Amino acid sequence: MQSEVTATVYVTLSRSTLVLLCSLPFRFFDRTVARRVTGSTRGMAQKVLVTGGGGYIGSHCVVELIEAGFLPVVIDNFSNAVRGEGDVPESLRRIEAFLDTTIEFHELDLLDKPGLERIFKKHKFHAVMHFAGLKAVGESVEQPLRYYRVNLTGSINLLEVMQAHGVHNVVFSSSATVYGDPQKLPIDESHPAGACTNPYGQTKYFIEEMIKDHCKAEKDWNAVLLRYFNPIGAHISGQIGEDPQGIPNNLLPYVAQVAIGRRKQLNVFGNDYNTIDGTGVRDYIHVVDLAKGHIAALRKLEESCGCKVYNLGTGTGYSVLQMVKAMEKVSGRKIAYQIAPRRSGDIASCYADPQLAEKELGWKAQFDLERMCEDLWRWQSKNPTGFCNGTAE
Repeated sequence: MQSEVTATVYVTLSRSTLVLLCSLPFRFFDRTVARRVTGSTRGMAQKVLVTGGGGYIGSHCVVELIEAGFLPVVIDNFSNAVRGEGDVPESLRRIEAFLDTTIEFHELDLLDKPGLERIFKKHKFHAVMHFAGLKAVGESVEQPLRYYRVNLTGSINLLEVMQAHGVHNVVFSSSATVYGDPQKLPIDESHPAGACTNPYGQTKYFIEEMIKDHCKAEKDWNAVLLRYFNPIGAHISGQIGEDPQGIPNNLLPYVAQVAIGRRKQLNVFGNDYNTIDGTGVRDYIHVVDLAKGHIAALRKLEESCGCKVYNLGTGTGYSVLQMVKAMEKVSGRKIAYQIAPRRSGDIASCYADPQLAEKELGWKAQFDLERMCEDLWRWQSKNPTGFCNGTAE
């Protein structure tokens, strides 16, 4: 028999506006009820276009958008996403399952400007979250023109179509690579940018500059440029996470694949840096913390903020060997590694000063290193070979 207790349920539409939806009799208010409320108010939710929303960071932001009451519309060309049933990214298919929702998806490349026009004619977007682009540092050195064509031309197409359709709010997925070799630590937003060490970083910097210039020319535009450091981890469900295609370019996916048995050993490039143990130090941030930072940025746009730049990091650096030990602890497995020569262009230490984001966005990273590694290991354990042949249920 149900209790006669009632609950007043609100859905947040903006920072200052709450809409009373209903009073529901219930025994306890759980995610099932929340889903029904969300489903009944989808027509009222603000639509956000998510470019590259099938990838690692984009898919986690889709989760946070839905849980924050927004309605994401996702476009992706599968360059960094795994195709699932129905020609939908497997990440989105799984999100639909564990959030009991539906996500509108369009397979689209930002180089296809007419296709982009059709999406904007169909929807009235509140804002755009722009993740789409090529992202491998090493590959960018080998194929610079491809990176400039895809990342820059795609972004120009997006900004032009946004302008044509009166969509003037954007959150851009930038990177700490725009800082180049650190002149000081920790790195805050006043640190000089643009001395990038690879074409990938250059494209991020150039896109930032394009957005800044456009915001100066068009006073009704608002943009938040998020420079993030080293995202790791996965959603707590273990259903979505980072699934590099081929040999991982980033440390933690490689470490996890060694732990699960997909790789023989890790190469540690250099152990003679001026750091705690001689190996490189980086600022690692949980991908869910990162995704929540994007929601905070979206809220910032509502203040008619102009163009703002924020670091998203923890402010704490960990060495390669500290990360290896942390993964050994949570996995219960020995992770084999060997010391290799330094790589050209690598630096000793890089970590953020995230205080500005805390002050102006009200955002601060919540998850510690152990939690990052626990969630990464849960994802890797449930999906030993990634999305294609994962066992997550």
